[in-house]
Amino acid sequence: MEFPAYRPRRLRRTETIRAMVREAGLDVRDLIYPLFVMFGEGVRIEVPSMPGVFNISLDQLPAEIDELKALGIPAVILFGIPDHKDEAGTGAYAEDGIVQEAIRAIKAHDPEFCVITDVCMCEYTSHGHCGALDDQGCVMNDVTLEMLACVAVSHAEAGADMVAPSDMMDGRVGAIRGALDAEGFSEVPIMAYSAKYASAYYGPFRDAAGSAPSFGDRRGYQMDPANGEEALRETALDIAEGADIVMVKPALAYMDVIRRVKDEFGYPTCAYNVSGEYAMVKAAAANDWIDERRVVLETLLGFKRAGADIIITYHAKDAARWLKEA
Repeated sequence: MEFPAYRPRRLRRTETIRAMVREAGLDVRDLIYPLFVMFGEGVRIEVPSMPGVFNISLDQLPAEIDELKALGIPAVILFGIPDHKDEAGTGAYAEDGIVQEAIRAIKAHDPEFCVITDVCMCEYTSHGHCGALDDQGCVMNDVTLEMLACVAVSHAEAGADMVAPSDMMDGRVGAIRGALDAEGFSEVPIMAYSAKYASAYYGPFRDAAGSAPSFGDRRGYQMDPANGEEALRETALDIAEGADIVMVKPALAYMDVIRRVKDEFGYPTCAYNVSGEYAMVKAAAANDWIDERRVVLETLLGFKRAGADIIITYHAKDAARWLKEA
């Protein structure tokens, strides 16, 4: 049998040659680390379903930021665990709310470190849903938009560098953009959870944040996992309303969506490597069923190959260490 003149293995022979023709790359600067913050002092509680991830109090933030900076990780996204929840989720937009105080604590310690905030209501409402409810227990879209706008403005006032609405209400990017601009925060970008699916991969996050709904589920506002075309429509709406970065969440089971979003719009695209994806890897690694380092780096590289520019991941610290060693 005659071989063709082109032999792909020629370019796989040495690491130097492989590096020269590598199509995608993973850099620590691509990573954003999620932080769960709560009131109290000296609090550092490991999340049982997410080994290596902690709920931490405000006084722990300086050391946390110093560690991330030393690793080269450029940003965090904050999720707040309030000390009180109510029907209206008022802690989400309180001036002295947990995220607002966390932003101030980080900025007081390191004004240049990039702080992104999750904008949603589910961690703050007593019912665990992402907005205000009507008499039938359904989230009221337009009423919730006003609440989300207040949350985003309160984060910007506290010093947030970027806000990231995750609620999946219709029109929320436009409402937040209008509110930020009206209050003098036109320079604060919006990273929209544009294609956020009603996924089974969120379970450990809900343990960490205490945000599981007390009844029903979120399929009435988060997307059906069967739908891909809808993701493009949702993303187009967010871009039209003023989103600066778009996101696909989860990432691992939706790499086709990441690719389609990037190809269709060419916008800065974020992939959220969510808690369930993290927990599965940790569980398998704890049982010596996989090589954790190789699996994590391969997965993150896959997100980049699919089209992600930015990756939110609980693996960020480990990945940063491994990338330094490479």
